[in-house]
Amino acid sequence: MRRLATLSLTLLSIMPLLLPRVLAAPVSGYAFLDESTRTMQDDEFENPGMVAVDHGSELFHEHREAEEYRCSDCHGEDGSEFDTRQLARYPVFNPNIGGLLTLQERINYCWEISMDRFPLTAGHSDLIALETFVRNRARGEKVDVQTDGEMAPLIARGEVLYNMRFGQLDMACRHCHVQHQGQMLRGQRLSQGQANGFPEYRLGRGRITSLQQRLSECFVSFRADPYEAGSEEYKMLELYIMSRGNGLEIESPAVRF
Repeated sequence: MRRLATLSLTLLSIMPLLLPRVLAAPVSGYAFLDESTRTMQDDEFENPGMVAVDHGSELFHEHREAEEYRCSDCHGEDGSEFDTRQLARYPVFNPNIGGLLTLQERINYCWEISMDRFPLTAGHSDLIALETFVRNRARGEKVDVQTDGEMAPLIARGEVLYNMRFGQLDMACRHCHVQHQGQMLRGQRLSQGQANGFPEYRLGRGRITSLQQRLSECFVSFRADPYEAGSEEYKMLELYIMSRGNGLEIESPAVRF
């Protein structure tokens, strides 16, 4: 079962988008939650995603035998030296590290180059825990993904994928999160699908979930083959989805169904 995405992204990037833009302003998924779930997210003692933050903190401060550095040696105890405004800009364009770079990739790059450790695979639980910890340091900062310059054509490619139909159900991301936002589906209210809370704790799955893992879950719901974790397609989708939430406050780890 293969997707229409066998077309090259080069061709996709020049396809005209004739779809109406229903999205007027970004609204966090928090606004679509019931009061009990909001309370759970807001209370650090009740928020189940804080377990991943704690695990990420342990990895961040870990000092292994025969290794010279810890993450905290560069970034301060508890990440005190992070520039949270820069964290809020991911994904970013970095020509020195392969172009488009997600936060998870940046962490993995430091893990390998600065820490001299074996790189973690995309979506590895330790990597997601580190991403959750780092993203949590920027909680309250407003998402500020670059949308001009070298990022503009990459965002356009992500938008094409966002509006493309996939799988046996012949559905696109926009069907749920643009056309039908606010409506009920299987007892849940469809949100705009914003990414300001990722990594987030999914109550239905009982685990902390990265944005790309959530995209894979959606593809399975479409009855389509997911892309590989860390693929260029997922990176383009992540970039577009993050950019459409510019101005929203980071909530990681958010709690969602």
